[in-house]
Amino acid sequence: MSNIKDPSLAPEGRKKIEWVRSFMPALTEIEKQFEKEKPFAGLKVAVSVHLEAKTANLGLVLAKGGAEVHLTGCNPLSTQDDVAAAIAEMGVDTYGKYGVTPAEYEELLVQTLACHPNLIVDDGGDLINLLGDRCKEYADQLIGGCEETTTGIHRLRAREKGGILPCPMMAVNDAKAKHYYDNKYGTGQSVWTAIMDTTNLIVAGKTVVVAGYGWCGKGTAMRAKGMGANVIITEIDPFKALDATMDGFRIMPMDEAARVGDIFVTVTGCKDVIVRRHFEVMKDQAILCNAGHFDCEVDVATLRKMAVSSETRRRNIIGYTLPDGRTLNVLGEGRLVNLACGMGHPAEIMDMSFAVQALSLKWLAEHRNELETKVYDVPDSIDDEIGWYKLKAMGLAIDRLTPEQEAYLNGWEAE
Repeated sequence: MSNIKDPSLAPEGRKKIEWVRSFMPALTEIEKQFEKEKPFAGLKVAVSVHLEAKTANLGLVLAKGGAEVHLTGCNPLSTQDDVAAAIAEMGVDTYGKYGVTPAEYEELLVQTLACHPNLIVDDGGDLINLLGDRCKEYADQLIGGCEETTTGIHRLRAREKGGILPCPMMAVNDAKAKHYYDNKYGTGQSVWTAIMDTTNLIVAGKTVVVAGYGWCGKGTAMRAKGMGANVIITEIDPFKALDATMDGFRIMPMDEAARVGDIFVTVTGCKDVIVRRHFEVMKDQAILCNAGHFDCEVDVATLRKMAVSSETRRRNIIGYTLPDGRTLNVLGEGRLVNLACGMGHPAEIMDMSFAVQALSLKWLAEHRNELETKVYDVPDSIDDEIGWYKLKAMGLAIDRLTPEQEAYLNGWEAE
């Protein structure tokens, strides 16, 4: 039984879903395979990912594979009500509403898990957290699951180390088909699309501060530089800092960068990256946004307390005016900017990410009797299969090793 905001929005949502399906060829090939093989026959799958059109397509593909799919979001501000209505109308149990309170959001997650899932797809660890605590009784049929994000995988490995992982989990974010493309090219494009659409401001000539130079930070910095920004990177890892330097970016601590930045994008997966002492020295009209998973990288709660007034200046922009008259602008309440303020990653990028999810779930179902309660890497065979699907769809061809070349690379006797 679905729990959505407005069923009448379904026609517009269906258009969005059909549009992205036209640009997700790898998932289309997997859907054909699933329809024949039915790898999820008799299995229930709970999915918590940003509830928009690409995620809806993943839900449809899993359903074609025989799964009973229960779909929800992973962020109150990224759910699209028209898509939720459409996918519910198309036969997938859907629990998602835009702009709900934290308590209402958690209740939607609980409703999704009430099916007693066999498999889960998580994005940031919300489902795992509930299955290990409030919803333990719903974990009685779990085979395993997949985690979409860097942040979520960090938490999974901490749970594994602490002996409190509820079920075997696949580290989907670490797959080549996921983090090379989703994190770098998907984040790089979608962050700036959201910022530019939300602010209606130019990027060229501005000083952009990117906090974190992992794959998401690399993409965000690369696109800012390509649009003419002066990019500064802040880091805690000496080698990532060196990497950024050799890629042509300036490096400095946030305490220094806070004084000169025009636009700040946090992409660290940590908390308290931009805090009170940084707000105190920022330029008037500085723009603050987060592209990490959780809304704790920019300390918006403290900024709110510091401000003498605040106002909604444009959709998804709140301006906080400080006692000295400066105004700092926060996008999307400090939540994931590319989804809170935009449409998320491009369809072609999520095609690869969700292809990893789909094939990883199939692998879990096939190996259900062999699994230990630990975090598994995605097998290279899954990555390679997706790579070949994507190359074919793009009309690209590459060389293959001859048997002699394979023997040369795998042996110790050079000839």
